Amino acid sequence: MPPERYQNLSKKDIFALFSRSVPFDDGNKEVWLDRITGRVCMAISAKAMAITGIEDRRYWNWLPTEESRFHVVAYLQQIWWFEVDGVVKFPFPADIYTLSFRIHLGRFSKRLGRRVCNFEHTHGWDIKPVRFELSTSDGQQASSECCLDETDQDDANGNHKRGCWIEYRVGEFVVNESDPATEVRFSMKQIDCTHSKGGLCVDSVSIIPSDLKERRRKGVLK
Repeated sequence: MPPERYQNLSKKDIFALFSRSVPFDDGNKEVWLDRITGRVCMAISAKAMAITGIEDRRYWNWLPTEESRFHVVAYLQQIWWFEVDGVVKFPFPADIYTLSFRIHLGRFSKRLGRRVCNFEHTHGWDIKPVRFELSTSDGQQASSECCLDETDQDDANGNHKRGCWIEYRVGEFVVNESDPATEVRFSMKQIDCTHSKGGLCVDSVSIIPSDLKERRRKGVLK
């Protein structure tokens, strides 16, 4: 927005303006200021990521949905080599950030106004863990591993992973100053080709200040 557009706005109005999501990269990435703390948050659509096999509809499909801020998610029917990679370069303000993938086991839809989930294609995620990684242009690295579908264990604990959007934490990175811009590369993969896997929706990646994300998880911030 050019300066003359907001020179007569109050600080409150300017803050409200920048608290709205600002899309970039053809609308596949969004950045906004948290309304409570004024700190920078970001979301990156699956559309902005490199997904192995995404062009082949035998493996992947794009599903329109209101359950994503980007109104579309990538749905995996079946594949052996599962790999999703992405990158963003942005002048993040100094802070500690957490990067997470937003994933859903099963295909969801609405039927007669009710949300229903189909797990016909959901398989292979309980055999080997998915590996999540991130790296930054200044040499920071983080990784984690997780089996996405542990149905027996989840049933015993009353913690069901199927049919829910879950944010899988990859790790943290630290920004000391916004100049130069920080480049962040991230990925998730399960490339053991001894078995296929499928029935998974990939929505987005979020980059949010770490303590803010923790407070939201605990319900301190809405």
